[in-house]
Amino acid sequence: MPEPKVIFWFRRDLRLNDNHGLYKALLSGYKVLPVFIFDTNILKKLPADDKRIPFIHHHLVAVHEKLKPQSCGIKVLHGDPVSVIQSLTDNYQIHSVYANHDYEPYALARDKQVEEMLKSRGISFHTFKDQVLFEKNEVVKSDSTPYVVFTPFSRLWLQKMEVEGIPDFPSELHTGQYLSGKFDDLPKLSDLGFTDSPLKISESGPLIDAGILQDYAENRNFPAFEKTTKLGTHLRFGTISVRDCIKAGKKYSAAWLNELIWREFFMQILWHFPYVEKSAFRPEYNRIVWNNNPDDFEKWCRGKTGYPMVDAGMRELEATGFMHNRVRMVVAGFLTKHLLIDWKWGEAWFAEKLLDYELSSNNGNWQWAAGTGCDAAPYFRIFNPTEQLKKFDANLIYVKRWIPEYGTAQYPEPIIEHSYARKRCLSVYSHYLKP
Repeated sequence: MPEPKVIFWFRRDLRLNDNHGLYKALLSGYKVLPVFIFDTNILKKLPADDKRIPFIHHHLVAVHEKLKPQSCGIKVLHGDPVSVIQSLTDNYQIHSVYANHDYEPYALARDKQVEEMLKSRGISFHTFKDQVLFEKNEVVKSDSTPYVVFTPFSRLWLQKMEVEGIPDFPSELHTGQYLSGKFDDLPKLSDLGFTDSPLKISESGPLIDAGILQDYAENRNFPAFEKTTKLGTHLRFGTISVRDCIKAGKKYSAAWLNELIWREFFMQILWHFPYVEKSAFRPEYNRIVWNNNPDDFEKWCRGKTGYPMVDAGMRELEATGFMHNRVRMVVAGFLTKHLLIDWKWGEAWFAEKLLDYELSSNNGNWQWAAGTGCDAAPYFRIFNPTEQLKKFDANLIYVKRWIPEYGTAQYPEPIIEHSYARKRCLSVYSHYLKP
């Protein structure tokens, strides 16, 4: 009879080092079969040129190549995860399945189905905390209720980090535990129904640049500098360890560490208040009747609003799958407060376009910008995109990089005047929010 094995199911943790669930699988006493599943429930909703699928594929190839010296590889499959894992248990003698926690509503429902299917076959399913330092109920008030304001959450988060430390899970030291055998090459992107991306992805993988971090607080608001870490996508798909990032933030940049804490804050908001996926965190904001002018929305999407910082950001997003964080705040505030378009429209556009899209952060930041969320910018705080341009791209370097026709007759006039838009926004919000 063949020896039992364990499956390690890669999801948002596409690396072999400091991987909590993988580490536990490698210490289980059984040989480990590494598996990744291209989930058709997700893929069928994506366009063929989605830039994230080539990114995932690239990093799966990197994992596969790193496993080859152990006469191993990663088994990459395609289909509904419940059916795929059930099929694996038909073909292998499986003792248990290991994975890392995922907190989004779809993932929670999927994992429950997988666990029930495995339980019916006498197979255990073990998941571990890996995407964050603290999760779920680990940073809550003294009465066990969740924080809905960032500052006290971050204060306790930092205290807990100092007291409890940052753990290591050196999965990279246990290479002899992988199941050896013949592993097929990965499916091509075309086999999955996707086209390759023209984006240049670093062959060396994600790197933490100490120099960028040391100057991060000073440079982070200026999009022309390109002095942000660009690690958001790597954190999203786990090609870098969040614990390594937190250690680097602690060492080099309190400002960057603060951004990582915001990420965890929004994750615990989604965990405690899952209704925010489809609704305003503050229910009274659901009363707002938005203008939702489709022509205005189209101009915003295409970077043709006549406001240079907004337009440069939207064109950068379309071309690269990335947008500078300061510019994200400006474009989100412009859509919701200048154009009075529902924040959910903008959230959905970012979800489609951003390489670093993460439901909790995307939702939290859009609700922050619209004033509808927890710890939100108050509705009467309305960014002036012209002043933001003067402050953060005074020499128009960023603008001219993305808007070649800027300063010519081809560049459009502003689609709305700022002072009029501001007054209208205040009037609409106050009307629908009055008791």
